[in-house]
Amino acid sequence: MRRVHQPYADVFVRNHVDLAVPGAEEKIAGRLRDTGLVTVDGLASRTAVLSFATRIMNLVPHRDSDSDGLTTIRDTRRHTHRAGFAGFGNGPLDPHTERSGTPNPPRLMLLVCGQAAAAGGECLLTDGQAVHADLFTGEREAGVALAQPRTAFFGAGDGHATQVFTVHDDLRVSVRLRFDGLARWNPIIQPYLPRLRAAAGRHQMRLALAPGQGYLLDNERWLHARRAFTGDRLFWRALGQPLFPMLRGFTPAPTSVRTPMLSEAG
Repeated sequence: MRRVHQPYADVFVRNHVDLAVPGAEEKIAGRLRDTGLVTVDGLASRTAVLSFATRIMNLVPHRDSDSDGLTTIRDTRRHTHRAGFAGFGNGPLDPHTERSGTPNPPRLMLLVCGQAAAAGGECLLTDGQAVHADLFTGEREAGVALAQPRTAFFGAGDGHATQVFTVHDDLRVSVRLRFDGLARWNPIIQPYLPRLRAAAGRHQMRLALAPGQGYLLDNERWLHARRAFTGDRLFWRALGQPLFPMLRGFTPAPTSVRTPMLSEAG
């Protein structure tokens, strides 16, 4: 039988860094600057996750984190229909930026599997650089509109006015996105949202994590999502600022280098 080509089938292997080898932190820093994504394993307990997280970031406490700075992600059976709390249910999650409704979202996110779901629950990752290139080549009008300052408002009443693509002074680009009930849009970009959603779906990678496995991503470049699941799925999440220098966002792909220069507005 002819095998179907799956370009992202080896995403875990291709982005893996062995945490036990000397210089692992330097390798992780280099990968994050280059591709914005690292996969890890061997983190079999909450203590191990916390120990690794503090090697690479200053943890940022927030509404959902526990006293040690980590957030326990599981179906609480209490948050199913609450906007902004979908991660604590068992339904699917749309591609999003972590803490998108704050002025300065944490730069790094670490997510580690403590217990896999009985069925479903795979992580879904989308490279914002690929979405940006996609829109600025095939849907340039959409890309330009989505980079207009203050055309989105993410969060509740204390949320943040921003835009999907922020172009910085050095022409690097950051992505910020959510599609749930805490996203409000300027009418001028409403027609382009289906194209944005479609582009995010086209570049999505599936990552089925086993206990002890996880990923670390640049929250200014990568969007993350989740499939619906059944069973007692348990993950631990850390958010924070890197303990090493990182430039803002990502370098646009060569196909999208003509991105217009816009004012920087977080």
